[in-house]
Amino acid sequence: MIPVTMALMETATAPVEAMVVQGATAASQPVIQMQDVHVWLPHGMTILAGINWTVATGQHWALLGPNGSGKTTLLSLAGAHRHSSSGTVTVLGEQLGKTSMWNLRERVGAVDPAQKILEWLPIEEVVLTGLTGTVWPQPGRATEADRLRAAALLELVGCAGLTEREITTCSQGERQRVRIARALMADPSLLLLDEPATGLDLPAREALLGAMVSMASSHPEIASVFVSHHLEELPPSTTHVVLLRAGSFVAAGPIHETLNSNLVSRCFGFPITVVEEGNRWMARASANWHTRGR
Repeated sequence: MIPVTMALMETATAPVEAMVVQGATAASQPVIQMQDVHVWLPHGMTILAGINWTVATGQHWALLGPNGSGKTTLLSLAGAHRHSSSGTVTVLGEQLGKTSMWNLRERVGAVDPAQKILEWLPIEEVVLTGLTGTVWPQPGRATEADRLRAAALLELVGCAGLTEREITTCSQGERQRVRIARALMADPSLLLLDEPATGLDLPAREALLGAMVSMASSHPEIASVFVSHHLEELPPSTTHVVLLRAGSFVAAGPIHETLNSNLVSRCFGFPITVVEEGNRWMARASANWHTRGR
């Protein structure tokens, strides 16, 4: 294991602009681009402030931060589910406020443990609903080619033997991998995963991360954003990371430059030691409720 040197914890200061994007080819086009984005509530509470962020084709970002840091709001902007209060948000070349949010959402794959799935549907039918982004299957919509694609995606995520089973008979880990196959069904350019490892035991989590690695390898054109509270949940294929605290970026950039003890400590508000081994990450801390947030 290679411990990352931990400097003394510093208090997060003003919003930090995203570092220059690395790892993208010259031909890469921005999949997400946010410029001076702010989000506030009607009564004036600020949720996001001064966000500058660019995600390029083929990059796989982790979004980390404590509860209430603004992760869900940032993901909702990237998924075209809400508008910013000020600033510019562009997703897949379309500027929010100047395009159909409904049509744009159809080009974005989403994986959310809270996503509604009809419990009695066979796994194949669950995946096929990804074509239309609906909960209910659409009769006559799926072609034989679509069914072959669904079977290939289930094999990709390690669920090839589940095709005819009802989703209600699947474990939580299997359901999450089926959700990934469903999100890929519409051939999205962007995949958003909101804490997909929530509630998974260790084998299920590792199977999920294996599916993410397979997806990154077989679909190099897809960009993804993976939201988590835990470094241990990050797929080995993660290329970049955002550290978010109190609605502002502590840091954003290539993972091996950004995910270190000093910056992670600033992000979560108490001293944390970050350890990396073989593109897997771990965090250790001795914090308690007396030191947290200082």
